[in-house]
Amino acid sequence: MADNKKAVITGITGQDGAYLAELLLHKGYDVIGTYRRTSSVNFWRLEELGVIKHPNLSLVEYDLTDLGASIRLLQDSSITEVYNLAAQSFVGVSFEQPVTTAKITGIGPLHLLEAIRIVNPKIRFYQASTSEMFGKVQAVPQVEDTPFYPRSPYGVAKLYAHWMTVNYRESYGIFGASGILFNHESPLRGLEFVTRKITDAVAKITLGKQDVLELGNIDAKRDWGFAKEYVDGMWRILQADVPDTFVLATNRSETVRDFVSLAFKAVDIAIEWTGNAENETGHCAASGKTLVRINPRFYRPAEVELLIGNPAKAKSRLGWAPHTTLEELCQMMVEADMRRNQAGISF
Repeated sequence: MADNKKAVITGITGQDGAYLAELLLHKGYDVIGTYRRTSSVNFWRLEELGVIKHPNLSLVEYDLTDLGASIRLLQDSSITEVYNLAAQSFVGVSFEQPVTTAKITGIGPLHLLEAIRIVNPKIRFYQASTSEMFGKVQAVPQVEDTPFYPRSPYGVAKLYAHWMTVNYRESYGIFGASGILFNHESPLRGLEFVTRKITDAVAKITLGKQDVLELGNIDAKRDWGFAKEYVDGMWRILQADVPDTFVLATNRSETVRDFVSLAFKAVDIAIEWTGNAENETGHCAASGKTLVRINPRFYRPAEVELLIGNPAKAKSRLGWAPHTTLEELCQMMVEADMRRNQAGISF
């Protein structure tokens, strides 16, 4: 049990926040989950996991861009851990809204660090760093001390927050730790992300509700894991004896094209690829029907071509390792989207 630990999870309505809430509540924590005021606050992930009405969960409105709000949030003297998962986390959107991304994803974490310094320096702080900080990769695979080279406003903002976490750790002795998480997916992923866009489209195409899937750069290679396992890594990072930075990844990299093929394989459709670049298409091997095509409007101004992380440090120091294969992950996500689309539900 958690010995009456109390944790704050910013961004609890997201994929990682929901899985982390489930994990901490199971461990006996009291959990304060923050959400951003929007016209349509959506708690569907917490509802799907069955934790929305848990007696040890309280949900509070919170603006990460307001230092005063951060100080007020941490006034509760029983808070022991803060997991900062809130962000403007869409890489594509960060090119369209770079200033907003900087305020939320970059300066927001600084507000929490400053609030911890002012209110209670004993609070342990987890910063959700990202493989997007490696961007134009300088080494393969990427590890904790691989040089950073972000390729998007999102990656740059995350890198600022990452280094501020290190700075507050070294300057003020705060237990500030970062997890550099590589891509992690699940049935709770938002439709804005390419993996979920793919599995939802596969379900719709299988059910006759969609004709074709349109994608951008399918040559991009990513290291994909199962989000539920990664939030366990977050928790382990804050239970360590000393604060540090850890890569959480699978050490396996596949292309977006491979992910598409695996997703269709989950519904027994084999895809054959023909053409190249913008003229590449994916056909059903049995019928010859075009199911996947490239749309240049989904290209980004600057692409990250290859990400693959080595989690050896997390394995040796934290006892953390991924277990779900990419094949199993695709199967899980497609099955969930089949159920949703058959029921006429789309999240």
